Amino acid sequence: MSRYVATPEVSKHRLFVFFPPAILPTGSIYAIARDDDATFGILHSRFHELWSLRLGTSLEDRPRYTPSTTFETFPFPEGLTPNIPAADYAADPRAVAIAAAAEKLNALREAWLDPPDLTVRVPEVVPGYPDRILPKDEAAAKILKKRTLTNLYNERPAWLAMAHTALDDAVADAYGWPRDLSDEEVLERLFALNQSRAAAEAAAAPAKKTKRTKA
Repeated sequence: MSRYVATPEVSKHRLFVFFPPAILPTGSIYAIARDDDATFGILHSRFHELWSLRLGTSLEDRPRYTPSTTFETFPFPEGLTPNIPAADYAADPRAVAIAAAAEKLNALREAWLDPPDLTVRVPEVVPGYPDRILPKDEAAAKILKKRTLTNLYNERPAWLAMAHTALDDAVADAYGWPRDLSDEEVLERLFALNQSRAAAEAAAAPAKKTKRTKA
């Protein structure tokens, strides 16, 4: 894998980022072994955020991401689920649309975090590690010190909101749902999808067991 998706266990905002494989997650960082923009986009959509807020826990006033109740139970769009290799659905128009919106969101955020006019790139001497991004001068360092994803999402400028709206619309289309569903309507549909898939898996389990017994 050229990268993987990571998210903090506890965070005011449910944020997902890409890390290079040379960076190992420790402490309260969860790693999701996917490197495709479509999965990243689905996870960063309002659909997954609403699901994780409802089914996760909290630490004081900060939501906690609990993989067993948020990621493992989340009903991804049909045909775009994590048990399917990303390469198998790379040409799916739904995945293409989500990936494009997710890639744009990520590019816009990276440009805000480390703008070219304030930074310089220094090649890393250790093989496999990304280039180091350093401030050009002390004035740039003061500005960059305040440029964190948490601060960005606290401010939520118009360009960020528009990028997320485009991503949410692409994910809604992947489900085949209206784009203007309320939060409660989204949760109702996600729960119904979760239950229908659980029932289908339960119904298929005895058949698989019988088949193995006959063999």
